[in-house]
Amino acid sequence: MEFQFHPKFYHLLCLFILFHQSFRAQAANFRYCADVNYAVKVSEVEITPNPVVRARPTTFKISAVTGEAIFGGKWVIKVSYIGILVHQEVHNLCEEVSCPVTAGDFVVAHTQKLPVFAPPGSYTVEMKLKNEENEPLTCITFKLKIGFGSSVSEI
Repeated sequence: MEFQFHPKFYHLLCLFILFHQSFRAQAANFRYCADVNYAVKVSEVEITPNPVVRARPTTFKISAVTGEAIFGGKWVIKVSYIGILVHQEVHNLCEEVSCPVTAGDFVVAHTQKLPVFAPPGSYTVEMKLKNEENEPLTCITFKLKIGFGSSVSEI
């Protein structure tokens, strides 16, 4: 006698997987750094996983739209903890996205591991996109949470 799962079981399993994934990749609330009409408009910031787990890969995905082509520039990331700048890095935009970026929708994504010694809690991230002349194309800030459950033993 062969055991088979009922077809509804597979539907429930698929729904559970989708529901579970929705908690792992969540859109973050963001705001612009200043009341400026930036050339690049951000539509969504997604952090996976959310909350972040120390010493594990975290992906930041920024969905945006531009009215004209972008031929190069840089992506500047600053991270603050309780108001103190704790990390800063600069990336060549064309290493993060295929250049030139044509007018319309585009996505910039970056994956990295946060240090194992990062204290749990809420961080503020500022991301600036600048063109080849170092002029700001956009600037946003959002909160990043490092969970309390992550530890050295999880590495």
